[in-house]
Amino acid sequence: MQLTKLGHACVRLRKDDRTLVIDPGGLTPEDDAIAGAEAVLITHEHFDHLEAERLRRALAEDPRLTVYTCRAVAEILGDAGGRIRTVGEGDALTIAGFEVGVVGQKHEIVHPDVPPVENVGFFIDEEVFHPGDAFTVVEAPTLLVPGQAPWMKAPEMIQYLRAVTPRRAYAVHDGLLNDFGLGLLESQLTGEGAQQNADFRRLKPGESVQL
Repeated sequence: MQLTKLGHACVRLRKDDRTLVIDPGGLTPEDDAIAGAEAVLITHEHFDHLEAERLRRALAEDPRLTVYTCRAVAEILGDAGGRIRTVGEGDALTIAGFEVGVVGQKHEIVHPDVPPVENVGFFIDEEVFHPGDAFTVVEAPTLLVPGQAPWMKAPEMIQYLRAVTPRRAYAVHDGLLNDFGLGLLESQLTGEGAQQNADFRRLKPGESVQL
């Protein structure tokens, strides 16, 4: 499986010439983020993970494309018709040739006065876990770990890495950081990776790894 990091929280996964994309939102600048994909997985409704108009255009341009997401996002995209599939925790599906488990229910707390929105994570081929905006613990060999967000602190990222203990962790959710912040994130990841004797780092947008 090939994993390619795109802007912010978006990744492309490719296997046997089939592709799925996770969270091509409003902070993902690549115009071709969805191009050639058979499926798009959306973890939750926030703009940096869901760009509804981009998805509507992609669905109109490619009749084979299907979107899998939580109930709240499915309602937002309801006018896109039957190619919007609602999923929830405990679901296990075959999507574009990948085995996908759905894990998690709620976003982390953003504000004490605002109830958390729905958030589902996607566990791909029992290898890669994209948690969306949550610290859902899954025994995943490869974790797409949130690197920075208004709802998290750096020690929480480290605690999450120690709870999951993946062999590999690649940062996502880094689109709000400037160059100094990205350098600090890389240092935190590689330092914790050295502690756990694991490969923890930030992939640059467009960079790929083979899993």
